[in-house]
Amino acid sequence: MTRIACIGECMIELREEADGRLSRGYGGDTLNTAVYLSRLGDSVNYVTALGDDPWSDEMIAGWRAEGIGTELAVRLPGRLPGLYVIQTDASGERRFSYWRDSAAARSLFELPETPAICEALADYDLLYFSGVTLSLYRETGQQRLFETLDRVRQKGGRVAFDTNFRPRGWPDRLTAQTAYESAFERAEIVLASTEDLDLLFDSEGQGKLLSLGSSAEIVLKLPDLACRVVSRDMDLVVRADPVARVVDTTAAGDSFAAAYLASRLAGADPAIAAAAGHRLAGAVVGYSGAVIPREGTPAMTGEGLAFEGN
Repeated sequence: MTRIACIGECMIELREEADGRLSRGYGGDTLNTAVYLSRLGDSVNYVTALGDDPWSDEMIAGWRAEGIGTELAVRLPGRLPGLYVIQTDASGERRFSYWRDSAAARSLFELPETPAICEALADYDLLYFSGVTLSLYRETGQQRLFETLDRVRQKGGRVAFDTNFRPRGWPDRLTAQTAYESAFERAEIVLASTEDLDLLFDSEGQGKLLSLGSSAEIVLKLPDLACRVVSRDMDLVVRADPVARVVDTTAAGDSFAAAYLASRLAGADPAIAAAAGHRLAGAVVGYSGAVIPREGTPAMTGEGLAFEGN
């Protein structure tokens, strides 16, 4: 079975209800993708750093219950995970507020355990990370991550990168641009959105990314419920079916990434993989929060190439 490692941060999630009360859960972009990959039948490990607090204990237990491996999740005495609050408007669009500057996950690539983690990661078949992952680490941490990605590719593994750009996570845009360009150079699959690229590179973003089509598989999410898939021998647009009821768009992109990657790893062509991504994202936005109830998750059928209806 293909071994996948998702690298990033899981935070305490507080979701504001209509009456102003807060309900607690947990989430993070690459963690959300890991959950949905596991539910779709893939072997996934989550790679991060947590504290030794009860909330971190709860996260570990929750990941294990989802079938996610936790042996590369480092526990740091006296540290805590980050925290964020989700507020949603009447149309389901969300706003995030973060408390994460001293979160344990930021130290992952600057710990005594780091060399062993990097050594273990080099043997995985696919490493998945995001722009949020990149924003966690200082220059030294980013360099160690990039060196690990290089080793994975040298040993025959693959790298997938989701742009997921959050301006507040970066000291300035130039620093972010430099890190993203390094990630683009190493990724064989890039999952992006026009929104991310416009925020990060202005009008040059889409052209910069699409120029990689000769060396990488590009999945560009468009504003009109469609995505464009570009590679050396392909340029196609795959449209999503309209969603009847949108409750919360949290993790729509994360779940799309999971279904796309799961389908591609199972041998599906990009059009089928993109349709699977749209289908799972359409189910996820019908619920509140990043991780929906298991019974609401569509199931893979056959050889993992498509979803059956609920």
